[in-house]
Amino acid sequence: MRAWPLEKLGSVLDKSENWIEVQPDKEYSEVTVRLWGKGVNLRGTKIGSEIGSSRRLSVSEGQFIISRIDARHGACGLVPKNLDGAVVTNDFPVYTPKENKILPRYLELISKTHFFVDACKRASEGTTNRVRLKEPRFFDIEIPLPDIAVQKLVIDKVDFALDKLEEIKLLRSSLLDDAQAMLSSAFNKLIEGAVYKPMSEVAPIVRRQIEITVDGEYPELGARSFGKGIFHKPTLIGAELDWQKLYTVHSGDLVLSNIKAWEGAIAAAGDNDHGRVGSHRYITCVPVEGVTTANFLAFYLLTQEGIEQVQAASPGSADRNRTLAMKRLEKIKVPVPDYDKQLWFNQLQSYVEKI
Repeated sequence: MRAWPLEKLGSVLDKSENWIEVQPDKEYSEVTVRLWGKGVNLRGTKIGSEIGSSRRLSVSEGQFIISRIDARHGACGLVPKNLDGAVVTNDFPVYTPKENKILPRYLELISKTHFFVDACKRASEGTTNRVRLKEPRFFDIEIPLPDIAVQKLVIDKVDFALDKLEEIKLLRSSLLDDAQAMLSSAFNKLIEGAVYKPMSEVAPIVRRQIEITVDGEYPELGARSFGKGIFHKPTLIGAELDWQKLYTVHSGDLVLSNIKAWEGAIAAAGDNDHGRVGSHRYITCVPVEGVTTANFLAFYLLTQEGIEQVQAASPGSADRNRTLAMKRLEKIKVPVPDYDKQLWFNQLQSYVEKI
């Protein structure tokens, strides 16, 4: 790539000036350009009378479009076939790649690179909230540009790799779906005929409040919604805390967010979570040894049957006001099959996590 000659964008792009008069009774598709090279998409459709301008720029398939405002955030790409004939405002300059100089797909690939986005940052100027891409500077950006034959070779290799990556993603998704189906099937068989007991008996709430010191450091954690597990937050500094209360989490705890448990913010703490802290919003339950485990309980509470109980124990008039009450949590009944069978199921869970 370093051996390829450099060409300024101004020498390979022609600016489109295909302005059209907006007809009041005609329907128009509008374009939006997503950040970080995520593509050019339909923003919506409007009747001409709803468009606050008498003129709009019409775009064609294969043209290169970029956002003046968000070019520094990678908002650029090629116009897809389904948006041929759509319209944009002057905030989205449109360019036609010169056929004998650069292939549209090659330009698209180049535009997704860090160096291209960084170049667009340097080509943008202005005060806060008014930073705009300056076209003369944009045209002066130099990109590595081999001849058309080499561009085709690059495109073929990159697209081949991307196709393989997509195949891998689909295969991985299929494996995970199969693994989850296996877990669900094994779980349902495991709890057949099991006795249900209240959480207060099998995993009582334990709150380990810590004394905050000015020079103390407290690595924090949280639980993601929809059963996505525990994540680590930045370390809290004691001197920066005032009214907050913090509670220590131990490996093997069942962790629930009292404001998001109703949408699956429930997880089992692992060894790498041991000793971290949670805010007063996080409830920790400690499974009784030899009776049940946090991983088993978390799996149950994230099933349809379990989450319905959690939701019933989280009253509130609106989603943001739904709070899991501790006393109601203690009354939630969970299945308690043979402990050794639970340990076997936990092992299955660990295999799926490794996948």
